[in-house]
This record gives sequence, C-alpha cells and structure tokens, in this order.
Amino acid sequence: MGKIQDCERSCKIHTLLDFDGNLPAYVNITDGKTADNKGAYEIPLLKGSVIVADRFYNDFPLLNIWDSKGVFFVIRHKQNLQFVSVKEIELPENRHQHILKDEIIELKSKNSKEKYPGKLRRVSVWDEENEQVIELITNQFNWSPNTIGELYKSRWQVEIFFRDIKQLLHIKSFIGTSENAVMIQIWTALITILILKALKAQSKYSWYLSNLVAFIRLNLFTKIDLKIWLDHPFEKQSEPPPKSIQGVLF
Repeated sequence: MGKIQDCERSCKIHTLLDFDGNLPAYVNITDGKTADNKGAYEIPLLKGSVIVADRFYNDFPLLNIWDSKGVFFVIRHKQNLQFVSVKEIELPENRHQHILKDEIIELKSKNSKEKYPGKLRRVSVWDEENEQVIELITNQFNWSPNTIGELYKSRWQVEIFFRDIKQLLHIKSFIGTSENAVMIQIWTALITILILKALKAQSKYSWYLSNLVAFIRLNLFTKIDLKIWLDHPFEKQSEPPPKSIQGVLF
C-alpha cells in the first residue's frame, strides 16, 4: 500500500505487488480516510499466495479470511499484541544468528481469539541495518524462520515502487483537485511506470530506471528507433534512407 497526497486532497493506492517482477498485480484507489486494512479486503487472492505486509494490516478478521482461503501471510505484529506461547521452536546453533525467537502462539484476549481462533507462528528477527527487533506473525509453519524474515525484508520493494512513481514521474502533488483529475493523473502514472519498467526489462543495456527516464525526456522530440536506442544509447544511429518516389510511367 502507498499513499500520495497534496495539501487539498489525499488518496491511498492499495497495491498488490507481484514479487516476481515487482510490478502491481492489483490496484484499488480509495480516499485517504480509508484504513489500510479495510482496503485490503477487496484484493483478490489465489489459494497458495503469500502476502507480506506491515503492521497496518495486522487485522485479525482479515487474517482469518486469508487463512480460511489457503492464503499465507507474513505480517509485522503490533507491539501491544497479547498472546500465550504454546511451543518454542529450537533455533539452529550455527546459522542465522539474527533470528532471536521462533514460537507457536495463541491469541490471549477473548475478543482477539473470536476474530482469529487458530494458532499463529511468531518470529523475532534482529534488523542490523536499523538496529531494531522486527516481530512477525505468520500462518506458515513449515518454512525456516530465516525464510520468513527474508520474505518480510522483500516488502521494501513496495516502498521502492512508490518512490519511483513520486520522484521519477513527479506525482508528489496533483495538478487538478477534482476526483476525475486525480484519478487520471494516478492511472497515467501507473501506466507510465509499467511501460518504463517493460522497456528497461527488454533492453540489453543495463539501465537504471532514473537514467532511462532522464534520457527519454531528452529524446522526446528526436526521431529514433526506440529498440536500437534502448540497446545502444550512446552509439550514433545512422540516418534513415531517403524515400524514393517513382514517377508515373504511363
């Protein structure tokens, strides 16, 4: 999920980012007052999918729905989570020292247990870069704790995706303030970022996305063969042959 706003209007883009290509598979645009977890109820998910999300999606009715549909989740839980430890899983001695704890838990409060009656797995991971403990809950009991931690780490790709939209396409603020104007600008930006990432993936040259955007801006009014230019941006392209016009013989 990402949020884009200006001084007059705010909206949220609830986005399902496909891990394979780091591209959006589903987008739901709501007003800024809609809670993150509420926007997630409408996201279509296939059985066997794995959802990785921040603590804003720590919504037990939502997690229970996902679990009932065979969808796995890795969610950062809130600090005030009340639970009872059912079983502590032994950690490997000589590997993955950043894994602090791996345990099976049940929710403690009656209200929470009604919303999510099943057991959960709780994994604590030390984030050395930010010097903090990240506490995760999941309904996946077979993966190693390191795999669960690495999955959550991959969630940063969501932030990178929205950073690219805001910085490269200059969508930090809206040109128009009507609902239609806002929607047009957001959908145009989403389509544009998809085209740019597709061009980057097809190119033989190792583009950085920011450089690709900058060079395309410089060549907007230049007549070039796009495919050749993408593969060899710094090679001089030959002029196209002049068109020959054959006269009328009879």
